[in-house]
Amino acid sequence: MAELTTIARPYAKAAFRFAQDAGVTAQWENMLALAAAVSEQPAMRAWLQQPQLTASDKAQALLEVCGSDALDEPARNFITQLAEYGRLALLPAILELFHELLAAQDAFVDAEIVSADVLEEAEVERLVSSLKQRLGRDVRVTTRVDASLIGGVLVRAGDTVIDGSVRGRLARLAEQLNS
Repeated sequence: MAELTTIARPYAKAAFRFAQDAGVTAQWENMLALAAAVSEQPAMRAWLQQPQLTASDKAQALLEVCGSDALDEPARNFITQLAEYGRLALLPAILELFHELLAAQDAFVDAEIVSADVLEEAEVERLVSSLKQRLGRDVRVTTRVDASLIGGVLVRAGDTVIDGSVRGRLARLAEQLNS
C-alpha cells in the first residue's frame, strides 16, 4: 500500500494544484470520488486489467461509465493521462491523498462517531464541539450505529481514537484482570 501511495502522490498533488488554482477543489474531489468508485467496481477492474486493451480504450470505458456530464474536460484529460501511464488503478489512492491535501488546506478533520444506538442531533453537536476544541480544527462528522458496542460511543478522528464504549471498557477491564 505504501508503494501505491508513493506512486499516487505526484498525481494527487498535480490534481490538487490544478483544482486549487481553478478554485474547484470540492468539485474535483467529487469527480475523483466518482472515478475511483467506478474503477473499484469488480467488473470495471476486470475490464481495465485486460492487457489487449489500449490506454485509450480503458480511459474511454471508464469515462463512459462515469457519464459525460459528471466529469469536466480537465478531469477527463486527467483520467486519460492516468490511462496512458497505466495508473488508473491508483484512482482510490489519488482520491485519498487529494482529500488529505484538501483537509490540510481547509483545516478540517473527518471524524466518525460510532454508537450503540442512534444519537440525537444535540448529542452529535456536543461531541463535534468537544472534538473541535480538542483538535483545534473544524470537524466533518459521519455517524453510524454498531449494536456490538453495547453502549457509549467510539470516536475516530484522524489518528485519534476515543473509545467510550461499554465493549471497550469491558475489554480494558479483562486486560487488567489478565495481567
